[in-house]
Amino acid sequence: MLLFKNRIFNIVLLICLSLISIQIGVKDFSILGAIAQNKEDLFIITISRFPRLFATILTGALLSICGLIMQNITNNKFVSPSTAGTMQWCKLGIVFVILFFNKESKLIKIFIAFLIAILGNLIFVGILKKVKFKNNLIVPLIGMMIGNVITSITSFIAYKYDIIQNISSWLNGNFSAVVKGNYEILYLGLPAFILAYIYADKFTIASMGEELSTNLGVNYQKIVSIGLIIVSFITSLIVVTIGSIPFVGLIIPNLVSMTKGDNIKHTIFDIGLIGAIFVLICDILSRVIIFPYEINVSTIISILGSFIFLIILFKKNI
Repeated sequence: MLLFKNRIFNIVLLICLSLISIQIGVKDFSILGAIAQNKEDLFIITISRFPRLFATILTGALLSICGLIMQNITNNKFVSPSTAGTMQWCKLGIVFVILFFNKESKLIKIFIAFLIAILGNLIFVGILKKVKFKNNLIVPLIGMMIGNVITSITSFIAYKYDIIQNISSWLNGNFSAVVKGNYEILYLGLPAFILAYIYADKFTIASMGEELSTNLGVNYQKIVSIGLIIVSFITSLIVVTIGSIPFVGLIIPNLVSMTKGDNIKHTIFDIGLIGAIFVLICDILSRVIIFPYEINVSTIISILGSFIFLIILFKKNI
C-alpha cells in the first residue's frame, strides 16, 4: 500500500515514469542528446515528447479530481464523469460544434461542450433529488442510462449529417495526436484545480447531505453548483482536446479514500498525483504492447480500470 500512503514515493515514481515515457517512440531519441543541445533530439522532445507527457499527467490528475468532486456532491462513491453521463453530454456538445461552430477556435468549442455538459449534470443531480435510492449502485446506473440515451442521440445526429468519422475520434481517448500547440489549453484546468482545493472542506461537508450541511452553515446549493461547474469545465477541456477517458475519475478517488480517508483537503493532491501515475502507466503500455503501433489509451484504461473497479466492489462488500 506504499503507493497510496507515501507522497514522496509517488512523486519519485511519477518522475521515473516520465523519463521512461519521453524515451518511447518510433523516432530514435536520446535524453543525453537533448541535454547536449542536439538539434534533432531537442526538436523531438519539445514538439512531441514533452507535450504528450504533460497532457497525460494533466489528464490523469484533472479527471481524478473531477471524480472526487462528483462523489462528494452526490454522496456516492460510484459517480464520476464517465458514470454520470458528463462525457456523453460533452460529445453531444461536440456534435453541435462540428455542425455550427467548426471554424471557431478550440476555446469556443470547449465553451459549447461545457454548456451542454453542465446542463447534463444539472439534469442528473435533479433526478437524484427526486428519487430516493436504497442502493448506491443505482445512482451510477441511472447516470449511465442517461449517458447511453445521449450517446444514441449523438450517433443519430452524426449519422444524419454524415459526421460519424468526426465524432468517432472523440469516442476513444488518444494521446498520439498531441503535439506542441494543440494541448496547452489543458493548462486551463489548473485554476479549476486550485478552486477545487479552496472549496475542499465545503465539498467534504456537502457529502454529508443537504440538511446537515445547512446546519453547519454551508450553502449546499452553491457548493453543488460550484462543483458541477468545475467538473463540467474540466471534462469539456479533456474531451475536446484528448477524447473520452473512462474509469479514472471513478477508481482513483476510491483507492485513495480506502487508505487516507475522505477529507478532500488532505487527499486532493494524492488523488491528482496517483491519477497522473495511473494514466501515464496506461499510456506507456498503449505504446509498447504492439510497438511500433499504438493502442488507444482509453482501451488500456478500460481493461485495467474495470479490473480495479471489481476489486473495489468486493473490498467494499457492495
